[in-house]
Amino acid sequence: MDRDFNDFIAFIQGRKIGVVGLGVSNLPLIRFLSQRGARVYGFDRRALADLDPAILDFQDQVTLFLGENYLDQLTGMDIIFKTPGMRIDHAALVKAKAEGAIITSEMEEFLKYCKGRTIGITGSDGKTTTTTVVGEILKKAGYKVYVGGNIGTPLFTLVEEIRPVDMVVLELSSFQLMTMTTSPEIAIVTNITENHLDVHKDMTEYIEAKKNIFRFQHPGDLLILNEDNDITRAFADEAQGKVEFFSSKKENEDAYYSDGSLYLRDERVVDLREMKVKGIHNAENFLAAFLATEDFVLRPVMRELALEFAGVRHRCQFVREFEGVSYYNDSIASTPTRTLASIRSLEQKVNIILGGYDKHLDYTPLAEEGHPYLKNVILVGDTRFKIQEVFRKLSDEKGIHIPVRMAESFEDAVEQLRQVSRKGDIAILSPACASFDLFANFEIRGNRFIEIVNGF
Repeated sequence: MDRDFNDFIAFIQGRKIGVVGLGVSNLPLIRFLSQRGARVYGFDRRALADLDPAILDFQDQVTLFLGENYLDQLTGMDIIFKTPGMRIDHAALVKAKAEGAIITSEMEEFLKYCKGRTIGITGSDGKTTTTTVVGEILKKAGYKVYVGGNIGTPLFTLVEEIRPVDMVVLELSSFQLMTMTTSPEIAIVTNITENHLDVHKDMTEYIEAKKNIFRFQHPGDLLILNEDNDITRAFADEAQGKVEFFSSKKENEDAYYSDGSLYLRDERVVDLREMKVKGIHNAENFLAAFLATEDFVLRPVMRELALEFAGVRHRCQFVREFEGVSYYNDSIASTPTRTLASIRSLEQKVNIILGGYDKHLDYTPLAEEGHPYLKNVILVGDTRFKIQEVFRKLSDEKGIHIPVRMAESFEDAVEQLRQVSRKGDIAILSPACASFDLFANFEIRGNRFIEIVNGF
């Protein structure tokens, strides 16, 4: 961007800046702002004892408002950095904005002032893997690469060190995008399916949030879309710059998967069977990454990375083989579409743990589309009865019966997974639901699964 970050530094001098959400990613932001002359106020529902102990290192630099009524003190702020999951129409933010506060976020400000080349990735599924692959391809080509957004390091505090020749790769969630007024120079939308309807008002709002990744692009910028997804394909009509497509179903002029191989401009880059990661969904992730890096990286570098890349933790991650059973951790799978993509990639029927926090999604596809890939199902968490019902309906209406067991706890679910698995089987945690009923995040859920399986 062409904005001068010194203008931001001058603007915040002596101003009251509120930071809502005191998770580990916001602590560097608080330190950064306070060191540059701002009067910083931190807001969080949790008690001090429940926050990251690192907050104690700079208590003298920030005024804290904690507990159930923490947002009552949000009045009087000049600027408010909201946590991504907080809706912009939250009553406290609406009131603060009416009083004159500027409502923003770390990622919005970063994109305004970042001098590096920016590549943003969003989508319902596959965005973390695609983000990681794009970053690794660019690193292999010799670039200084910063990876952040929804993953990696909080980048706002590094904005002053990023040079125009550096590459910045950002995973952007719908929550981060909802209020964005700046878009990355290269934008990827991997796919759009039902997701996060527990936070978004409806599917329309979710889709509109995703569009912000390209809505503010310029004529010379690039939008990369999944040609096989009806929603993303239609985004091309609203693009501000150049549009390119990737497809796993038909050959096109940009990037596609055909007869087991990944092609870029009709040139074969790699065969899927050569790659360590499996599944058509991973082929799609790589095709998108090839298009995003094409102007900066030679084809042999892309191929080399494709052959080396072993996947991202918690994403169909092989854990171990025990008594002839292969165990996989796919805790990232928080939607039915993500789970379906994973089990289709494993090339045999699986024993699976499903269930978790209810994001108000339709679980019918788990039964109607997933049954050819399922051997036994273990259900756990808040959604277990909803998912049980779709398998009962499959049995009653179509005569297709998949054995379903109910677990009383996560530990019980993993133990039942072990009990139903036999030599030669694949056993996988791929819940199709978020983790928040039992765990703070999917990483903790996946790590607990790994811990239990390694303890067999």
